[in-house]
Amino acid sequence: MTPLRCAAAVIVDDLGRVFLQRRSPTRRLFPDTWDIVGGHLEAGESALDALRREITEETGWRLAEVLVALDPMTYTGDDGRLRIEEDFVVRVDGDLASPRLEAGKHTEYRWITEAEVPDLFAGEPACLANDMMRALLTAAFAELRSGN
Repeated sequence: MTPLRCAAAVIVDDLGRVFLQRRSPTRRLFPDTWDIVGGHLEAGESALDALRREITEETGWRLAEVLVALDPMTYTGDDGRLRIEEDFVVRVDGDLASPRLEAGKHTEYRWITEAEVPDLFAGEPACLANDMMRALLTAAFAELRSGN
């Protein structure tokens, strides 16, 4: 079976914080876990086109600038499907205090600093989604510290 391709955005604000949203507990893939903005590529869509679309669909914001592309992640979701995810650290345009979360897909959001990453996962269950998110946030904040 061909892997599913995904694109995702580590959205950063002017204070160096990163935007996260919690997946709804009714989601089939990685329910009730913290996540960044992103999703599957549609037929014929490039990763950057999917990134633009997903940012707008999930937050109401618009992609302003790609700061850096992170190393792609390959994983098998808890649905058994292999995925290749391209992640980008980005800035967006819009009212960052008022994201428009997709009804039924996300239940809350928060902006976090690098220092808050360990606490984000305290009390959260050990699972692939949390391990991947921790690694992704660590890589993104390292890129931000390096000036990207």
